Amino acid sequence: MNGRIVGIVILLSALIAGAALYYAQIYGFYDEVSAQAAEVELVSVGSNLPEAIVADGVSAIDADSSPIRYRACFTTPLSLAMLSETYVLTDHATPRNAPRWFDCFDAAAIGAEIEAGTALTFLGGKNVHFGVDRIVAITDDGRGYVWHELNDCGEKSYDGTVVGETCPERPQSE
Repeated sequence: MNGRIVGIVILLSALIAGAALYYAQIYGFYDEVSAQAAEVELVSVGSNLPEAIVADGVSAIDADSSPIRYRACFTTPLSLAMLSETYVLTDHATPRNAPRWFDCFDAAAIGAEIEAGTALTFLGGKNVHFGVDRIVAITDDGRGYVWHELNDCGEKSYDGTVVGETCPERPQSE
């Protein structure tokens, strides 16, 4: 009888801990980003600096727990032809999954549009966090998506490879 009670207590504790961990990963760490803070920028070909673009209905989430958890959705009236002549295009950009409850951001669908050529990816900002670039995908019908992706310096830094002189100095933790 005592063994059964201990087993039930252990099972219930594991179930509660699992549910708490699931909640923390999927809901707990994310915060909605205000529309003003979620301004959409693209890096200009001419100045090599980020410039704000026209973006309507911006919805964004972020988490302090990781620099690559940022996701955003928006619409823009700007054409892909104009954007591709004015802003820096990127390649090899793969959207990262967002939590299911942030339903405007479907990484598989965005990736399929990029693969099909109905969406282009642009550099939204270089080193927005150390080793992390902001990527912006815009479809031919004006839907836009933003996420963060590790750049070469970030990949080297986080896998332990020597980063070299081409990478910026990594800020020290406080």
